[in-house]
Amino acid sequence: MPFKSETDSEVLVQLVEYIMQSNGLEVLEALQVALQQVIGAYAIVILDREHPDTLICARKSSPLVIGLGADGDYHIASDALPIAAYTSQAVYLDDNDIAILRYGQPLQVVNIQNEAQHPKIKQIDRTLGDISKGDYPFFMLKEIFEQPDCLRDCMRGRVLSDDDTISLSAVADYRKQLTEASRILIVACGTSWHAGLIGKQLIERFCRIPVEVEYASEFRYRDPVILPGDVVIAISQSGETADTLAAAELARSKGALVFGICNAVGSSISRQTHTGIYIHVGPEIGVASTKAFTGQVTVLSMLALCLAHERKTISEADYHELVGELRRIPAKMETALQTNELIRQLAPVFTYARNCLYLGRGYNYPVALEGALKLKEISYIHAEGYPAAEMKHGPIALIDSEMPVFVIATRETLLDKLRSNIQEVKARGGRITALTTVGDNSIRRYADHVIELPDTHECFQPLIASVPLQLLAYHIAVSKGLDVDYPRNLAKSVTVE
Repeated sequence: MPFKSETDSEVLVQLVEYIMQSNGLEVLEALQVALQQVIGAYAIVILDREHPDTLICARKSSPLVIGLGADGDYHIASDALPIAAYTSQAVYLDDNDIAILRYGQPLQVVNIQNEAQHPKIKQIDRTLGDISKGDYPFFMLKEIFEQPDCLRDCMRGRVLSDDDTISLSAVADYRKQLTEASRILIVACGTSWHAGLIGKQLIERFCRIPVEVEYASEFRYRDPVILPGDVVIAISQSGETADTLAAAELARSKGALVFGICNAVGSSISRQTHTGIYIHVGPEIGVASTKAFTGQVTVLSMLALCLAHERKTISEADYHELVGELRRIPAKMETALQTNELIRQLAPVFTYARNCLYLGRGYNYPVALEGALKLKEISYIHAEGYPAAEMKHGPIALIDSEMPVFVIATRETLLDKLRSNIQEVKARGGRITALTTVGDNSIRRYADHVIELPDTHECFQPLIASVPLQLLAYHIAVSKGLDVDYPRNLAKSVTVE
């Protein structure tokens, strides 16, 4: 048969058809033969015109979920979100699984060797099917304002208000491996990688365990040294990020304990890891992550404090004080959200900027990275996050009156040194917008604009400081007339390499 195709997605189906015709096989048999020959990731559904009452679907390294309807119908998607309005039950296929769907008949699942499989039926959160923007113009703004309640949900049953302690079943179940870990590796991509950088500081400071944070896309290809005593934390909002999933599988194959942090129940990472923690912030529709980021940072904060308490590397007084402060973060985040109107008024000033610089130190350096990423994602303005002290080693050459500089200058250990960095920017004509702690006027004399935030312990500042930076990116994009929820060239779940 002649090969005809204009896209790579058509190659596999033509291979299946070629095998059918060459060997006189049925679709299922031909698909099993084909999938043993191909290399790479796929999630496919095949319809044979000779058997229009049957769908055959298969997956490898790409998500595929099958919703089981009450009337014998089936719904196929890459995520539970779009099918939640139609069914409350779903089956998640594993790699090399093939499902045969016939209306009104039980689901049949085999592997590429034609061995019967028996996947478990999972319950879908029915609230996924009730998603709407409400009174908000965009999902992103709604999700920014949902964050205080989302973090309360994330902490519910884990942060105990009676005695300001933290209880995590994942730590209880794997206490020995976690507390005796010789090293922790965090693998993630994008926003999740920024959360991992904050997690590194939290775990090293309170648990005294060395932590490395790696891009999952690089980690999986560089033959990393992974020892049996290592713990690998895989962070992914969707739980389907292809590079992060592959990195987790690599770590597991080398004997490490793999710990997952994700939002989607039943996702691939949640099934491939030994244990982990769901962030429980609800579905996130906006492509640019907001509440998933703060949920990840909250989970990493709980994990660090819980492990530190188990390892006796934190005093009882400090432990209870920090847990109590973490419990108060949602209320302080509500206060931070009150900056929305001020930021909305400031946003048009930056609409025509071509480049922006975000500066932070300590725990707030990853927040600078995340703030710059948000601006890039939805406003298409080039932005760069940088450690403030490193600015003089290169980026200071960019500073002029046309370069907006956003500085996270909340009250922290390195504030005096950060103040010096701000003076360097001001001396070169830079336009400074500073995020400061309410009542601290030491930065105001150098800043063109000041956004005041409630005070908290420096290790929790990222949870507060990320809010105005999310709002800033949002309002700049809106003032440019852009589609905030669905920015160009981006996907919510990156399920390909």
